[in-house]
Amino acid sequence: MPDPSHPDKAKIALPAVLDALSDPTRLAIVTQLAESSEPEARCQSFLPLGSKTNLAYHFAKLRTSGVVYVRQEGTARYLSLRRKDLDSRFPGLLDSILAAARPGTRKTSRSGSRA
Repeated sequence: MPDPSHPDKAKIALPAVLDALSDPTRLAIVTQLAESSEPEARCQSFLPLGSKTNLAYHFAKLRTSGVVYVRQEGTARYLSLRRKDLDSRFPGLLDSILAAARPGTRKTSRSGSRA
């Protein structure tokens, strides 16, 4: 079975990335990938986040938006974060989103007061 298709780096669109990262489950997947010491993770490692069917939908959404790369090896699939591509297209975006998603992150309003 061939690897699924992925958008070229130049075709990764900001609205698609933001849409993909707006879902809590997809954001949790990306956060785990970003914080892992390994370059990729087996799809089954995300089972605590939902059912296989539900996760397959989220993986596809992340893949088609250009946020992750999915590699097929036998019957197993592996996910890796397309950090270099995302940082090249949208410098600082991924780090900002991940920082905001971390528990205990303090949010500030435009006026500088803490919310």
